[in-house]
Amino acid sequence: MGINSESDISANIQIGPTTLGMVRIYIEGEGIELPMDFDPEEAEEIAEDIKAAAAQARQMGSKKGGKR
Repeated sequence: MGINSESDISANIQIGPTTLGMVRIYIEGEGIELPMDFDPEEAEEIAEDIKAAAAQARQMGSKKGGKR
């Protein structure tokens, strides 16, 4: 499965700080719990990547004929 493949799987995501000074992204879905810890600098890089992807997706959506 790739980034562009659709799926019927649903999951919940939580993001927050840990008591050890890390940023945790916690994903919980059908039979899986996936905690991922990042130092603050890595978390900021991930946030920048998410913002860049959102901007690209927004442009792709507007090219298809309208706002979403």
